[in-house]
Amino acid sequence: MNKKWMSVTLAVTLGLSLTIPSMSFAKNKDDWNGNLVIAGGTLGSSNKEVYNEFIRLAGGKKKAKIGIIPAASSSLKSSQSFKTDLITYGLHEQQIEIVPLANQDFSGTPEDESKWKKNANNKKIARTIENYSAVWFVGGDQLRITDTLVKSNGHRTKALDAIWKMYREGGVIGGTSAGAAIMSEVMITGGDSLGALNNEFVRKSKLNSSKEFEPVHLEKGLGFFRYGIVDQHFDERARLGRLVMTALKEKSKKQFAYGVDEDTALIVNNKQKTVKVIGRSGVSVVDVSRAKVTDSDKAHFQDVYISHLVSGDTLNVSTKEFFISDHKDETKKYEYYEFKPLDATGVLTSYGRLKEYLSYSLIDNRTTDAVKSYLYDSKGEGFQLTFRKTDNTKGYWGYKDGQKDDYSFTNVAFDVAPKKVSFKKNANAFTEYKKSSFIPPVIDRSEPVKGNLLIVGGSLGSSNQDVYNKFIDLAKQQEDSRVGIIPAASSSLSSSKAFKEDLVRYGMSSENIEILPLAVTDDKKTPEDESKWADLNKNDQELAENVEKIDAVWFVGGDQTKITDSLLNKNGTNSKVLNAIWKTYRNGAVLGGTSAGAAIMSDVMIAGGGSHDTLASGFTNTYDGMLQQEGGPGYLERGLGFFEHGIIDQHFDNKARLGRLIAVADEKGEPKNLSYGIDEDTALVIFNEEKKAEVVGRGGVTLVDLSQQLKSPDLGESQFKNIKLSWINQGDLLDLKTKNITINEKKESTKGYEYYEHIVPPHSGVLSAHGRLDKFISYNLVDNAGAESVNSYSFNNGKGFELNFSKTEETEGYWRYTDGQKDDYSFVNVILDITPVYVKIDSIK
Repeated sequence: MNKKWMSVTLAVTLGLSLTIPSMSFAKNKDDWNGNLVIAGGTLGSSNKEVYNEFIRLAGGKKKAKIGIIPAASSSLKSSQSFKTDLITYGLHEQQIEIVPLANQDFSGTPEDESKWKKNANNKKIARTIENYSAVWFVGGDQLRITDTLVKSNGHRTKALDAIWKMYREGGVIGGTSAGAAIMSEVMITGGDSLGALNNEFVRKSKLNSSKEFEPVHLEKGLGFFRYGIVDQHFDERARLGRLVMTALKEKSKKQFAYGVDEDTALIVNNKQKTVKVIGRSGVSVVDVSRAKVTDSDKAHFQDVYISHLVSGDTLNVSTKEFFISDHKDETKKYEYYEFKPLDATGVLTSYGRLKEYLSYSLIDNRTTDAVKSYLYDSKGEGFQLTFRKTDNTKGYWGYKDGQKDDYSFTNVAFDVAPKKVSFKKNANAFTEYKKSSFIPPVIDRSEPVKGNLLIVGGSLGSSNQDVYNKFIDLAKQQEDSRVGIIPAASSSLSSSKAFKEDLVRYGMSSENIEILPLAVTDDKKTPEDESKWADLNKNDQELAENVEKIDAVWFVGGDQTKITDSLLNKNGTNSKVLNAIWKTYRNGAVLGGTSAGAAIMSDVMIAGGGSHDTLASGFTNTYDGMLQQEGGPGYLERGLGFFEHGIIDQHFDNKARLGRLIAVADEKGEPKNLSYGIDEDTALVIFNEEKKAEVVGRGGVTLVDLSQQLKSPDLGESQFKNIKLSWINQGDLLDLKTKNITINEKKESTKGYEYYEHIVPPHSGVLSAHGRLDKFISYNLVDNAGAESVNSYSFNNGKGFELNFSKTEETEGYWRYTDGQKDDYSFVNVILDITPVYVKIDSIK
């Protein structure tokens, strides 16, 4: 799909049908013996599951013969990269060919590839295609594929006939992004959820939209996938609205519609009539067969049903039965969570992406039967989105890649109604804000520290070799380095044992890794009562002496207050074991931790609270474990102070903790210091002697700078102006003393070379594209010449906040590709203002 936004030239009504004739190969579809690999875009070169499955279906490493069709792209780079990836996964160069099919001249080559369009009717090329075992369509603009392979009269070219012949006889057709869009007969070539819900459909499109939304543009696809409509880049670009409206428009009540996430593939077996999900995210399955549509100019319906499948899950398209991977347990009547989720209203919504929001806030939450979100333009004109449990709703949970939650769910009801959302700024909207009474500890820093820190934001994947290798490298001061794992935060020893197994798999000796007997919670699966460990052991001289000889200490995740309870005496002084940890740290040991093990690193430990509630209500002196982890006012306790350069927060991306970090830093931070929000599966590595920090892993670190915020008597406790935000990720460096940021040299500055140019509606909930904080700012502000500022809102019970993110002369963005064709952004010096507002929501008839 072309990344540029497109505008409408001709709007049509919802009931208009496409008239281009079908291009299916055969009337009898039962003789389709081939398979499909439909990737949702941004396929990572490291995604071995998808690559290996494509190669297996194509005949295996010895027999596969693959043709790559470059037509969708504007250059040969993506085709050449895919060929290189296939070779990396075991094919020989002679088994792979780039097929000369295109309708435009590519950049960066001396040849005029626009002449390749005539090759689509070349008999020799058609015969070559017939002898392939698989064909792959790269990403780009799907209209270039159909324009290349379909004649102007709608008939197939010889090349397309050959692809169909290969497919019918058992070959494989695969594609990513645009190469996925062409798979179904109804091809979505442009549009977003806001445009779709506004019932804007077009027959023609062009660039440079002057609207905040993109109307949906439909064309006829190539029809390889016969079981419904396919959409791609589904979660990242929040396309549920456009897929639902397209399915309703096309009256696809007998078939499901499928939204394939990035770095994920839908594997279609025509003989078995099944679709299977593989890859790193999932596939949303939309059922409009029971939809009740209210006659309206805008979307107004009830009882559309949404299911979400992830790797290992399968659907029988004939019987419409779901088969969930057997490593998961059903959540119904065994829900883990018991908190009242706020409506999903913007970048401060915990679990704010669609599948995460529904999984945590609805499916695995026993207190909730329905949740709401919104989608609207800058005038507030838009829609209320309601997601409901029904008697047929089921959820499934398991772990994947270490300790990461893995959810599937089926049959969540989805309702949409037009609404008008109005905001009125009022600095006094929150008058009951309570300041924190917490007094930060005084940490003895009279002695220099030679050791380093590796602080992980939570959900560390066992496959995250960059983080594991960094920890091991820092720990190996000598060949027989020893690691001590502190299990205190967890309610069991399983995460400590899993981390030990991971270290062994990455090359450490099992004999040199021990689980230290420090905990305040009993592991019910063991005969010993571990709840007694802390009282018995934290002042044990022998254990303290043992810890002094350890070269690395790791704190597992869970509840951070249990770590401090296990290492601090009741009067707040250090235990002998904590003093031993400090001694080995000062002498050169590395201290690491994930989730709770990250929270304890700074002097001020954020032990609970949600972003909206902390900004609105301030702080509390009481602590309720689960409720305070998912929301509520902020709660602070003493941290262990190993990190001296500011306040740390964790699970930053998934739990949307920007608001609470700002509130904490404003009250308890020092202006000279930054505050740090560390994403999941990501580490901030601290080199104490050099006063440097480096980001390692799959996410990034948000840097919050309050040193230049504007204060005045007119600003209430819940109002902030001129907060400076930066976001850095893998390979970026920070000077902790000067606050200077050094961006990975492989990235290019976007300033003056912005890729996008479009008007941006507010981030309003789960159907806002690029929904995570860093991506919303990167795509919509920093790399967008069409916007100098963007907004998001967070509200509940008629009151909330406007968050305005803006550029200044100091703002700069940086971009590169990583892991194949994935966008990789950093940015510095974006300004954030937070203003309290009153909120009114009215129905639109």
